[in-house]
Amino acid sequence: MTKTNSLATNLYCAKCQQCYFLDKPINLCPCGGPLLVDYDYEKASKFINREVLAKREQTIWKYKELLPVFDSDNIVSLGEGGTSLLPSKSLVIDNKICNSYFKDESTNPTGSFKARGMAMAVSKAKELGIKKLIAPTAGNAGTALAAYCSIAKIESYITMPSDSDLVFQLDARAHGAIVELVDGSIKESGERAAEIIKSDGYFSVATLKEPYRIEGKKTMGYELAEQFNYDLPEVIIYPTGGGTGLIGMWKAFDEMEKIGLIGSRRPRMVSVQSVGCAPIVKAFENGKESAEPWENPQTEALGLRVPSAVGDFLILRAIRESKGTAVAVTEDEICQCTLELASREGIFSSPEGGAALAAFKKLVKTKFIKSSDRVVIFITGSGYKYMSTLQKYLKQK
Repeated sequence: MTKTNSLATNLYCAKCQQCYFLDKPINLCPCGGPLLVDYDYEKASKFINREVLAKREQTIWKYKELLPVFDSDNIVSLGEGGTSLLPSKSLVIDNKICNSYFKDESTNPTGSFKARGMAMAVSKAKELGIKKLIAPTAGNAGTALAAYCSIAKIESYITMPSDSDLVFQLDARAHGAIVELVDGSIKESGERAAEIIKSDGYFSVATLKEPYRIEGKKTMGYELAEQFNYDLPEVIIYPTGGGTGLIGMWKAFDEMEKIGLIGSRRPRMVSVQSVGCAPIVKAFENGKESAEPWENPQTEALGLRVPSAVGDFLILRAIRESKGTAVAVTEDEICQCTLELASREGIFSSPEGGAALAAFKKLVKTKFIKSSDRVVIFITGSGYKYMSTLQKYLKQK
């Protein structure tokens, strides 16, 4: 066994705080809450500092002490992480180019930020001896699962809405996954996955229904801190479906403070959704601690078409603790801003990135964002996976 120096100590439930060991496959806590990984932060502070991190490879695995894989032989990697932070070339506040940046996750393996989470989930599954993995997906999570399972020699099964772009289906099948198309949204795909788990013994790596995908996605927070020389930006704008990216970054900031990498100041976290599926926005505006399932979700940004998120209460908590906000944008705004990212910033983004840019513009108008603020807008995936949708956008232009 080749140790990774992981300092993971246990799992704990984000709702009831019950603790669990890390040595067995596990999904949700019996109370229904998602499980998170805890670490020995005191010991981590003795191993990790800014100088040490600066010398390591630019992948998610540079944060190995604060990741849950114990044996490096179990790491399944395609070089995920280390994505660019691109200064905006065109965004203006008060008639001046503003301090806005794009965190471009489309350059990850399989074309999206989902690679970070699936690299971690599949690596831990390999370590735990799991042979069959399943996930419902709008597209990107499924292709990432298929790719990492292909090199881990683990079977993968994906349930996907039937109206997902053909590219997602072909990508996953090319990597050897079983792909089943399901009428409806990610909700119906999740229900079908649950049936398969009961009958065929697959282990679920659905969003926040296992503890490890979020550990891969939290590395976006670590990277941002490094890219800003550990002086975090004032605002982070994040397109939110299941919300593990936002929750993961919030967890990362807490961990970094515990080991002395940053202080207590936090970015204002902004959750972005479509008006056609905005359960987090509705709950935030109504002062709720959790979100009601959204009926009849509709949006071309398939990653945002999530009617109910397991971690809704964690998303809302992060928004409120950070003095952030939640914003819903229209389909027209998503379309226009997706095209604008390509024509003015050179970024061929998925519609979710367009939604994030549309939210930025709204927040500038309402003065939530000021000219002095450093703002990070997340591009969570590549436009190359959304060819049918982008073809529609160009016809509308």
